[in-house]
Amino acid sequence: MEYGLVVRWLVVLLALGAVGVPIAARLFPRSATRGAGFGLPVAALILGLATFWIGRVAFGPVALIAGLLVLLGLAALATVDRGALRDGTVALDGDALDRLPDRGVVAETAAVFAVAFLFVVLIRAFDPGVDPSAGEKFLDYGILKSLLRAGTLPPEDMWFAGEPVRYYYGGHLLAALFTTLTATPARFGYNLALAGFYAMLVTAVYDLAGSVAASRGRSRRTAGVLAAFFVGIAGNLHTAGWVFVRALPSGLRGSVAGAFGLDATELVTREFSYWTASRIIPRTINEFPLFAWLNGDLHAHMTMTPFLLLGAALAFALYRTPASEPRRRRLLLFGAVPLVGGFQVVLDTWSFPSVFGLAWLAVAAAPAAPRTLLPASLRGRLDARLDGDDADARLPAELARPVVAAALVAGAGLLAVAVAAPFLLVAVAGGGSERELAVLPLEMRSSLGRLLVVHGAFLATFFVGLLGAVGRERPLTVIAGAVALTLAGMAVGLPALGLFGVLLVAGWVALRTDRAGFETVLIVGGAGLALVVELVYLNEQAGPGRMNTVFKTYAQVWPLWAAAAGVVLAGILEAVPRPDASILWPSSGTRDVAAAMFVAVLVVSTGMYAAFALPAHVDEGYPDEPTLDGTHFVGAFHPSEERAIDWLDAREGQPAILSAPATSVYPGAESRYGHSPTMYRWDASPAASLTGLPTVAGWHHEVGYRGPEAYFARVRAVDDAYTSRAAAVEAFREHDVRYVWVGPAERERYDGRGMIDFASIDGVEVVEAASTPSVTVFEVTEAELPASSSLRDDEN
Repeated sequence: MEYGLVVRWLVVLLALGAVGVPIAARLFPRSATRGAGFGLPVAALILGLATFWIGRVAFGPVALIAGLLVLLGLAALATVDRGALRDGTVALDGDALDRLPDRGVVAETAAVFAVAFLFVVLIRAFDPGVDPSAGEKFLDYGILKSLLRAGTLPPEDMWFAGEPVRYYYGGHLLAALFTTLTATPARFGYNLALAGFYAMLVTAVYDLAGSVAASRGRSRRTAGVLAAFFVGIAGNLHTAGWVFVRALPSGLRGSVAGAFGLDATELVTREFSYWTASRIIPRTINEFPLFAWLNGDLHAHMTMTPFLLLGAALAFALYRTPASEPRRRRLLLFGAVPLVGGFQVVLDTWSFPSVFGLAWLAVAAAPAAPRTLLPASLRGRLDARLDGDDADARLPAELARPVVAAALVAGAGLLAVAVAAPFLLVAVAGGGSERELAVLPLEMRSSLGRLLVVHGAFLATFFVGLLGAVGRERPLTVIAGAVALTLAGMAVGLPALGLFGVLLVAGWVALRTDRAGFETVLIVGGAGLALVVELVYLNEQAGPGRMNTVFKTYAQVWPLWAAAAGVVLAGILEAVPRPDASILWPSSGTRDVAAAMFVAVLVVSTGMYAAFALPAHVDEGYPDEPTLDGTHFVGAFHPSEERAIDWLDAREGQPAILSAPATSVYPGAESRYGHSPTMYRWDASPAASLTGLPTVAGWHHEVGYRGPEAYFARVRAVDDAYTSRAAAVEAFREHDVRYVWVGPAERERYDGRGMIDFASIDGVEVVEAASTPSVTVFEVTEAELPASSSLRDDEN
């Protein structure tokens, strides 16, 4: 176990977070923690954006140093007296120092971060490999290695030589920066970066939930701990259902499981697998954070989560800042939103709209009218029309709120597009990939039972919380309305309408009648996302049907709802019953017991996944000794290829290689394209994926980025290169190929087609130092290659 690296990463990440604290405190002065939990996300945002732009000229240590200087400069500006600076002197700003978080809060935040970091270090130490058999680790590790080799941004695509990466690589960019800053080899940096992002997520949720709870007069620590549990430990209700159904008499199992759309026989006969709970809704992926980090991909939907919560924290600050505050104060907060949103495009483009959706909800629902953010002249005209206490003025003023907020947020969105322009110009303007927004067919919609398995714990929490907020005077009326909406949704084949529509309606009413706080913005935001994926989906080539739409959207819903759940549950545990207590709000003693039991049931039922998954994960038997070496599995399971991969990995820069493409990913793809499935297995471009050296045509994922025509044109060129000496020379010259890989995948694919002897071509020779009995590596010297026309004459 690499304990020294663990300590080094922990110290460096905490130090970066400490540098970010003054900036976070400037952004969140009204927060109970002064934004202490967002110190590292803020620092990472600044570092990432600075290097993202500087990297267009020079990437690597130079960009890292420049980014650190930008970060340190902004931290200094957040603490110095700007009036003294204008006078040519340097002095600390007393008000800024007063806004810094209390030392106890900083220590508490650091402890939460350290515990979360070490938790994932433990998980990864028992499953460190970047083996592609369970996920997309080859994609993530390959991008990380490409970034560490890159001289400028964007990095070259390791599966499409000569072209830039089109995948959102912001999280990998930060991982590469952390890896360089800590002088860590990539094989260890991969798993340590995973721990860092998880710790950022848990700490951000802890801070946000605690700050929102404190603003509502609730226990900050209770809300923070519960929110951290739900985001970091809890799973959905599938595991609890698995345990419950197995405990039932055999005659009841079928009916109980069937009520939730599940197969009782499968539940009873199947042993526990950490994988099953992420595949409840058919043809989709409904992950939650603990599953994602157990699975161990360094994927965009995971690395974006701390920054989504940073966007939520900015929305909270906007929501709380009164109209009496100087307008420039609110504009400072609003101006930070495009920076977070712009970087979110590079981190995970799917979550880009959510940053602005949260800002829109916060501005529209805030006590301060959205028009107070407008310039004075425009605001004056609106004030003249909308001010007044009579009913005729209140309705237009209420209707104006979402409209004005939308206009403001649209402007911020355009600024975010400008921030992310270098990425968008490559990823979107490059063309080739086919994407379109489509209406979800009736047969693809989620069933009520399966939605309850996935979201039931959160829905129960929010229903109880919102019933207490908007339904105490007429609880039966509210319950009847919720039931009616649910039945209406089922009648039109949209069960989600009842579940999520109730949250949307009750949440907005609670917000606009001052019966709820910012946690309801998070509830409404998550409910909107969960409902949208039941109506439309993005039809694309990266995944079948709506798989990616649900996958990438649910990854946003979970952290938002985890933060909200912490606040709501803290309120349930502490709420004082009303004098007119009814059967729904019983006496104090009964109510306290009921509240404690409700929270306990939620914690136990959602915690069952971790109780089964973590021991099983540790007991899998690999590796023999704990390690964070992501490539350790190569020597353990593919020793005959390890030497060749290590030799290529030691090459400088990004010389291109020729290797067999991995041309299929999903069942049925081979019939469409005439190739056998080779993706998500070791033989899928291991040399490129584990070294960052670009291959001419790699994984089938490139269809989603380039389109089928561009990708399969290269596949045909590679196939020809392995079976024709003339085609090989043409491919060498066109793609500047320096090395040829002939391993088990190449022999399996081409031996029956007449694979050529590359050593028979002038300018191509075997690299003895890299070759093994199962792998031959050839080096190409382009200046010595013969004319392809002469080889074609020989073949004819």
